[in-house]
Amino acid sequence: MRDFFPEIEPYESGMLDVGDGQSLYWEASGNPDGKPAVYLHGGPGGASSANQRRVFDPEKYRIILFDQRGCGQSTPHASEADVDLSVNTTWHLVDDLEKLRTHLGIKKWLVCGGSWGSTLALAYAEAHTKRVTELVVRGIFTLRPIELDWFYEGGAAAIYPDLWEEFIAPVPVEERSRLIQAYGRLLHDADQSVRERAGVAWSTWESSTITLLQQPDTIAKFTEPAFAVAFARIENHYFQNNGWFEPNQLIERAGTLKDVPGVIVQGRYDMCTPAFTAWDLHKAWPEAEFILVPDAGHAFDEPGILNALVEATDRFAG
Repeated sequence: MRDFFPEIEPYESGMLDVGDGQSLYWEASGNPDGKPAVYLHGGPGGASSANQRRVFDPEKYRIILFDQRGCGQSTPHASEADVDLSVNTTWHLVDDLEKLRTHLGIKKWLVCGGSWGSTLALAYAEAHTKRVTELVVRGIFTLRPIELDWFYEGGAAAIYPDLWEEFIAPVPVEERSRLIQAYGRLLHDADQSVRERAGVAWSTWESSTITLLQQPDTIAKFTEPAFAVAFARIENHYFQNNGWFEPNQLIERAGTLKDVPGVIVQGRYDMCTPAFTAWDLHKAWPEAEFILVPDAGHAFDEPGILNALVEATDRFAG
């Protein structure tokens, strides 16, 4: 069973002005002359992390991480009361990726991402296929209404009734038939305490259910108030707009990836992004290797999922 590569530190980092008043944090680690690879973090509204560097062999890869608009070390941060989310959409992020690639002088790169990172990876690869050498995605999420309804409107409550009670607690009873919309109001309330309570409840629900067994350290990270508010606001913003996708767009256009070597990794017991979406992608993109890990949930550091990711990046290292 493969594990993370050893810990490494970036050899270069910076802030990239991508317009709209947005500056993105980026970093490069591994081998400056190695094969370029970019890892796309989840959320939307999460952040890059040190372990994301470690799914790539640092002797063979030039490893690029960045924080998407409004989160991590990028500015402005979505926890700020007056932040403008109108310039934070899927297609802004796709354009940001192209600007980062050009800024770093990269012609083509391997694209890897999980959860929302798989969404952005698919959107980018379908729009810029000739810039992608390989595509490695896990915990597949495409923002279809059926996916959002499952996790944020009550489906997953069948598995986590106790945690669901905590998730809906901040929402007035009369608004619980449309929770994503209700949370959108709470997360932009003029009262900071209301915003923080909603952000922490939203982020607690997600961080408590993304692993097969709960990880207290993960929950603690997600529920730090500034992180939680930014994370919840950006996610909610994207979900209310269905990611700015046409219905079923990413699955229907997956045929454009037929010549891109790829690997799809999915945990059988993923409660956040259930396996039916990964299966739909597999059927639409049969050329990619499909790995259904029998004893894993959603998180990328669960042993079976991590093993599959590292084996894939090793195979594509050349």
